[in-house]
Amino acid sequence: MSARSRRGRGAKPRRRRGRRRGQSFWRWYRVVPLVLVGAVLIACAILAATPTTLARKALYPVSHANDIQDSAERHGVDPLLVAAVIKCESDWDENAQSSAGALGLMQVMPQTSSELARMGLVDSGTYDPENLLDPATNIEYGTAYLAFLGKNLSSTDQVIAAYNAGMGKVEEWLAQPGELADNITYSETREYLRRVSEAYQGYRDSYPNGLLVDQ
Repeated sequence: MSARSRRGRGAKPRRRRGRRRGQSFWRWYRVVPLVLVGAVLIACAILAATPTTLARKALYPVSHANDIQDSAERHGVDPLLVAAVIKCESDWDENAQSSAGALGLMQVMPQTSSELARMGLVDSGTYDPENLLDPATNIEYGTAYLAFLGKNLSSTDQVIAAYNAGMGKVEEWLAQPGELADNITYSETREYLRRVSEAYQGYRDSYPNGLLVDQ
């Protein structure tokens, strides 16, 4: 047998192995996407089946639930609104400080806490208005401010906007014809209203039985 014949015979098995490798690759290429899709569907099913565990903790966390509940009950404010404000103001950072001087979980201004204490809306003997980095104190003053706004305004949207821009600006916008959201001239306040409203709905959906029951 010649060398040429041996080479010719030896080439055929290599071509078959190449075809087999190509077929295996295409089988693998088809199977992997199906496996990935299946994994995604399973993960979605798990999240859908446990909306108050994994999804809730990831998207709408809560800390200091007892302090929020106590202050909310004392001032007649929905604790879920307090949680939404905290999430959007500080993202639950107790030591948050803004360039404007707002402090703590609910980003309370020292002037605001002092005024609330002066008006007798917060017991300054129990909650020092200068101690705004203390979580319970900060929540007390922030919640009292929400209650004050709620007594002087007529909707949750107005309260949320006023928490950001002040009651005077909201009254200005309300004096104009049309909806409040359309009359807000501060882009920051428009975005704040949207974010807090979405977070408020998220907390209501995630904690249908209240912050303490659904912990």
